[in-house]
Amino acid sequence: MKYSVWFALLLSSVAFSADEGRQKPNEIQFHVVDNFFKFPENYINAEAVGVAVSAQGHILVANRGSHPLVEFNSDGSFIRSFGEGSPIIHAPHSVRFDSEGNIWYVDAGNDLVVSFDKDRHVRTALGRRPEPWVWMTHGIERAIPPPANFYQPTDTAIGPDGSIFVTDGYGNSRVAKFTREGNLVKYWGDRGTRNGQFNTPHNIVIDHNNLLYVADRQNSRVQVFDTDGNFKNVWNLPGLAWSLCITPGANQVIYVGSVGKIFKLDLNGKLLGEFGKPGRISGYFDSIHALACPDEKTLYIANEFSYRFDKIVLQ
Repeated sequence: MKYSVWFALLLSSVAFSADEGRQKPNEIQFHVVDNFFKFPENYINAEAVGVAVSAQGHILVANRGSHPLVEFNSDGSFIRSFGEGSPIIHAPHSVRFDSEGNIWYVDAGNDLVVSFDKDRHVRTALGRRPEPWVWMTHGIERAIPPPANFYQPTDTAIGPDGSIFVTDGYGNSRVAKFTREGNLVKYWGDRGTRNGQFNTPHNIVIDHNNLLYVADRQNSRVQVFDTDGNFKNVWNLPGLAWSLCITPGANQVIYVGSVGKIFKLDLNGKLLGEFGKPGRISGYFDSIHALACPDEKTLYIANEFSYRFDKIVLQ
């Protein structure tokens, strides 16, 4: 009997030592700025899927309701909406601003990546939407889409030389690279779990060193590549990697949105902290489809299935 007691004590001490040696993530304190976005009366959001902040502080959100793209001032006051009724807007998936203030919009349902200039006119279109008359007539002659076309793309990142990187996404499980003129350069990745493979590459950002970070959602990790697609690193996470944002400035950090939780990491993949709990009301998070972080203390969050956009201030 005394040997059983001794063995139980030994096991408990080993477990205690293991817990002591495992560093727990820092719990980041935060608060929600209630009713920050001043949507016009009768604007009713559907799935909240995109959010981006321009260099001037304008905030653009994307949702799958009747007013798909809505722009706000830095204080949350309404500027305008656009995209209503356009055939190129079918299933919004992400929005980004580039360094020149152009908007990059990804439509997963239309297999399109479209950029708009500062006047919200179309300046670039990548991919091709499946026009019904094409598919019903001569589309069958080219049953396999060419490499430059997408299969439900998810996000974009723009390099300093204007190169365009697209996570292509639900169907192709790859990253495609284009020149600033819109010509396909190369693509890498296929579906799988090995390094360089993806299971739903869902978001992509680029840092000051021209490294690309890809949210490999269903593999619960972030993969790091150079701009030629060479694998550099992988960060395994304790949750699905839904969304990414990277801060500006010299000391960049990355926030990763998951389900009910957000992780903060440095550019070496070290987990600096986390916060959030799952829920569908203010102060809680569901599937965080998009993040924007104009600085290290401010986050804008698209809660997809709560149909809600939040401004979060970290303490």
